[in-house]
Amino acid sequence: MFEGKTILITGGTGSLGTALTKRLLSTNVSKIRIFSRDEWKQTNMKSKFTDKRLRFLIGDIRDKDRLYRAMENVDIVFHAAALKHVPVAEYNPFEFVKTNVSGAQNVIDACLDAKVELAVAIGTDKAVSPSTTYGATKLLMERLFLTANFYKGERKTRFICVRYGNVLGSRGSILPIFVENIIANKKIPITDSSMTRFNITMRQAIDLIFRAVKNGKGGEIFVPKLKAFTVKDMKNAVMELVDKKVETIQIPVRVGEKYHEVLISKHEIRNTYESKDDYIVYNFGGEGLDEKRTIPFKKTKLTDEYSSDMTELFTKDELKTIITKEKLLEEIIHHSKSGKN
Repeated sequence: MFEGKTILITGGTGSLGTALTKRLLSTNVSKIRIFSRDEWKQTNMKSKFTDKRLRFLIGDIRDKDRLYRAMENVDIVFHAAALKHVPVAEYNPFEFVKTNVSGAQNVIDACLDAKVELAVAIGTDKAVSPSTTYGATKLLMERLFLTANFYKGERKTRFICVRYGNVLGSRGSILPIFVENIIANKKIPITDSSMTRFNITMRQAIDLIFRAVKNGKGGEIFVPKLKAFTVKDMKNAVMELVDKKVETIQIPVRVGEKYHEVLISKHEIRNTYESKDDYIVYNFGGEGLDEKRTIPFKKTKLTDEYSSDMTELFTKDELKTIITKEKLLEEIIHHSKSGKN
């Protein structure tokens, strides 16, 4: 899929961008351009990779001119750049619109004019029936990417999306919060121990993206088939792994926080198909992309929304196995001690 290709990753210095870069470098890719606005993160990432196929470009997706230059002769774009912190979005809503919505449109325009073969946008569960400003901006990002397939004209660019929740162990997710509090002998903040969350590792997220690249024709959202966990089981798993018990403290529900994650809404089910590993939501409507298109997947068996409280749950011991296998505990402790986030 990637042999001889030149690839651009927006937000390439983030946790996903770094992991994606590492995986892509194991293929016969020609060049990878890391596009981001933080020079410190770029310098830090550059020190960890010695591969001559890497290029580091300072830039912001709000700046269309810079995107145009960065995208010259690019074959594939992975769009991971976004503002993501939910409470910050509520206090600075239009800044999130500028990056997550206007910035996404800039990426789309640059892809079309550069005649990029494929553009993959990284979505989030928070875009499904959004209850926050952040979720609403990511919903609009999805719509912009999918509907770009309607007006691309004779261009061959394919626009597709992937959608999943927080990656296990990633910055701001539940696992590092629990680990850091336990190590520091602080109480673990929990809204409700019966809350559920989908479980996806970084390895699974990259696998999903690669499947989308392989199977996407344009206009699809690829959603992985996942198991979930309860907050209570995750807390107990971490305490047993760290071999330390601490008390919990109940905190109020954050603005827009959902008790259960939803990856496919009830209204999307009628346009949802599935493969062995994924659900594929089709964006019907518009010229050139309608219900007459050939779909290589079977209609889904889902009858209701795809929610973390309606799927199979990991046990506490299974969570311990996953955390150990992915070496997440060591990574979080290392970052905590070195003062990195």
